Amino acid sequence: MFRHINSKLPINKSYCLLIRNLRCIFASRNLENLTIMGIISSSIARKVAMALSGLFLVFFLGQHLVINTTAVLSPDTFNSWSHFMGNNGLVQGLLQPILIFGVVFHFVMGFVLELKNRSSRAVKYASYKGATNASWASRNMIISGLVILSFLGLHFYDFWIPEMIHKYVESHPEDPTRYYTETVHKFENPVRVGLYVVSFGLLAMHLWHGFASSFQSVGFNNKYSVALTRFAKAYAILIPVGFIFIAIYLHLNQLPPSSH
Repeated sequence: MFRHINSKLPINKSYCLLIRNLRCIFASRNLENLTIMGIISSSIARKVAMALSGLFLVFFLGQHLVINTTAVLSPDTFNSWSHFMGNNGLVQGLLQPILIFGVVFHFVMGFVLELKNRSSRAVKYASYKGATNASWASRNMIISGLVILSFLGLHFYDFWIPEMIHKYVESHPEDPTRYYTETVHKFENPVRVGLYVVSFGLLAMHLWHGFASSFQSVGFNNKYSVALTRFAKAYAILIPVGFIFIAIYLHLNQLPPSSH
């Protein structure tokens, strides 16, 4: 379907070749080939899809941190925002499914790219020279990604599943004041807090390489590239550190047992 795209070409040339390939598909009138999986069968297209889904998740991380920060600054605001996010029809019916799809798509594409890279790499791991070829973060994206995926499973178990049970299985009446107390209680266990800290540390490494390289993958290469890279590096540190601070703060500021 696609002409061969050399992954070593500069991103702008490879991207142009991808566009020509897509034009060939439309010109051939083989509409049955116009599937999502057909389009992303090109290595460059897979990287673009991976980058776009990553940028979407990066935006979600920032929004999620802003909401969680209110747990430190104003418990009432945290309750109000959490209640809105948990009961708004647009958020629950549209944005939440899109977010779940984005997470699954990003990790699936990551595994696909890793398998493709391993099968096509001319220099096998036995002779791969590690840091002389790339940074530790870029060489171990699959490892940090797996840990983050495991953390997301824990996060769903801690928050999303209990919320679904509370609202749809046990059918409790709405209580806009319960969110802060429930969240603080989740961070009572130091082992759980430690898991959060380690996971967000690996998230920082994942973002350090992934966020910056995503701009290159979508063909963004101009006079603003250096500034964007610096912003991506700062974001990769500040966002995970923010989550770590919140987890430790809530652990050290537990409510009296009668408040649970």
